[in-house]
Order: sequence, then structure tokens, then C-alpha cells
Amino acid sequence: MGAGAAALAGSAVAPMFARAQSATPVATPVPAVGPMFSAFHDLTHVASPSFPMFPGAAQMQIDLLVTIEDDGFYKNTLTLDEHTGTHMDAPAHFIPDGTTADLLPIENFFAPLCVVDISARATDDPDATVTVDDLAEWEAANGPIPDGAFLAMNSGWADRVNDAESFINLDADGVQHYPGFSGEAAAFLVDERVVVGIGSDTLSLDPGNSTDFIAHVTALGAGLYGIEGLANLSSPPAAGAMVIIGGPKHENASGGPSRVYAVEPQ
Repeated sequence: MGAGAAALAGSAVAPMFARAQSATPVATPVPAVGPMFSAFHDLTHVASPSFPMFPGAAQMQIDLLVTIEDDGFYKNTLTLDEHTGTHMDAPAHFIPDGTTADLLPIENFFAPLCVVDISARATDDPDATVTVDDLAEWEAANGPIPDGAFLAMNSGWADRVNDAESFINLDADGVQHYPGFSGEAAAFLVDERVVVGIGSDTLSLDPGNSTDFIAHVTALGAGLYGIEGLANLSSPPAAGAMVIIGGPKHENASGGPSRVYAVEPQ
């Protein structure tokens, strides 16, 4: 364990098909809204048939069902894997008898947002992980991770979302390479801090080359939820914003597409 990790361990627990993936503004100042918030940040990618998927998962389909011209109203039929686009992993995704997304307590979807930025390291090492030392450095700069927080990894990987090959990043042996949480960091957040969930800007909470999915098993096994495929994590501050998650609520949901926002107080 590094010096930073040791210090941390001893601290107190306190569409249209042509639409671009980046069409939603990164952050919108809202001074006219009133005294509650100074800015909104959209942390959600546009889900589409071209969105990169975990290898083996089916791409989303959007089929035109009726039109205003012919039927008086417009709608589509959606066919999709639950884990499409920016989406939630419920405990049931990995844990037998784990809670499904539709039964998660909604108070956990409003949380202080902590953004841990490992993008500089991930530029040179696609297998980079959030480590306990990274959490120590975050706390040294921002104070203790608040109780009830949602902690997100910003690896810069969201910039690759319009290039599926680069986003999935398979090697010659079919192994994926992108950043995620180390098992040690996931265990620290579960055992030493009080967080409601963790999130990533990649296809997984674990690094792409993981074979044991230990970050998933550790976090979801403790009743936390995960959010994968987050967008625009360079937009909100590292600390001080609140995340708001519109999670899925279909029956027996292992997860599902989610609308995720961050808001900054005035």
C-alpha cells in the first residue's frame, strides 16, 4: 500500500439515427432558474443502434412504428439489451438474489458526486485502474468522500464513444482494454467509506481485461449499484456537485438505460 493509501486507510469515515452522440450540451448555466442550482451537467450518452456494446451483446434497434402523417402520432419500437448506452448495473446483475433495479431505494439516486480523474494515466495505459492511492489523492485535495456519495471514474474514455473499435479496444486475442476500478479500490469504498454506487465512462466497472469482474462482485455484492458508459465527466467539478440518476424501473431489471445528471448548487 502506498503512502497515500495508508493515510487514507487511517482517515475517518465521514433519435434520430443521424444524431451525434454529443448532441446534448455538456453543461448549461441556468441563472434564471433561481437560487437552487448554478449549472446542470448531462452525464448521459445518446443511446442508438451504433452505440458500442460489450462484445456478444446485441445492438439496439429502433424501428419506426407509426407516423404523424399516416397515423396522427409518432412512435418507435425499441429492441435493446438492458445494458445499452449509459446504463445501470443493479446488484442482481452479478449477485444471486441481489436486488433488481426496480426495487433499489430512490434516495440512493440523489447523491454527492465525487469524480476521480485518471485520464492522464489512461492515455498511456488503457488498462489503468482507479486505485486506493487515487482515492487518497482525491481526499487529500477535496476532503473525505461524503457518506452517501456516488463515485465516478473519469478516464477520458467517453471521447472514444463515436468510434466503437477504439471504445471496445480489442487486441489480437479478443481481449478488451479500457480502464476500470481495481478490486482493492472497490473493496475500500465498500469497507471503509459509505457510498451508494460507483460509475465509469467505459463499458464496465472493471477494466476491460478483467477475468474475475471483482469490482462488479465487490460493489454489487454490497448492495451498491453501478453506472457504466457515463459521459462528460470532465464537465462537473471533482467535488461539490450532486448526481441525479433516473434509473430503470421495469420488472426484474438487472439494470437498464439511465438518464444521469449532475447539478451544482448556487
